[in-house]
Amino acid sequence: MSAMPVRSYDDALTARELYRFFRAGAEETLALRGVSLRVARGETVAVVGPSGAGKSTLLSCLAGLDEPSGGEVHVDGVRISHRPETERARLRARHIGVLLQTRNLLPHLSVRDNVRLAQGAVRGRPAASAEALLDRVGLGERRHALPRQLSGGELARAGLAVALANSPAVLLADEPTGELDGGTERLVLQMLRDRAKDGCAVLIVTHSAEAVRIADRVIRLDDGRTTEGAETGDQSFGRAAAEVHHVSG
Repeated sequence: MSAMPVRSYDDALTARELYRFFRAGAEETLALRGVSLRVARGETVAVVGPSGAGKSTLLSCLAGLDEPSGGEVHVDGVRISHRPETERARLRARHIGVLLQTRNLLPHLSVRDNVRLAQGAVRGRPAASAEALLDRVGLGERRHALPRQLSGGELARAGLAVALANSPAVLLADEPTGELDGGTERLVLQMLRDRAKDGCAVLIVTHSAEAVRIADRVIRLDDGRTTEGAETGDQSFGRAAAEVHHVSG
């Protein structure tokens, strides 16, 4: 069971004692075992751990894509967990940007129309134009392209533009650089870091040592439990970076 971090008025994301059970017939798997965490506005947090540790399950619960079996998730001061799916989707569209491994793009829409669709999910909220967002991620000249016409790095940046469509308080990224070359990886991570500098709370689930290096804190997840948090520059942070390098190598 993880100790709940001290709550701060600057926290944009908090999770308290999250449990997640999965059942297949008579067999039961416990994917999350009392996970508690917080991410403040302007902070970048990396979540690391071996495959099967529960990282993607955790992100799904934090994003409201899945319901925890126990515990609560609050985003921007609003409880997102234990609500009907339609209400979770509404709150997610307003408060959370999600960047998934599978990318959050509809294949039959242009990059610009994917961003516009995401912007249309929240009514009455002023937002940057789709064109301005695509310029921000370096895809202004590719706005009419379909997802299948984009390179891996362009897909990652297009997915980021969609995730940022409604200026979310929280940005959750699941292995955002897993299939990118080193130069493109650094570019995407710098974009995530820039969003934190703008006041967004950024949480990155990753196997990337580079992503660990740009984080303010590292949370290690193992067998569904958080085992250690580390500030950048601490010895424990160095161990986390070394562990990620070992796992990904």
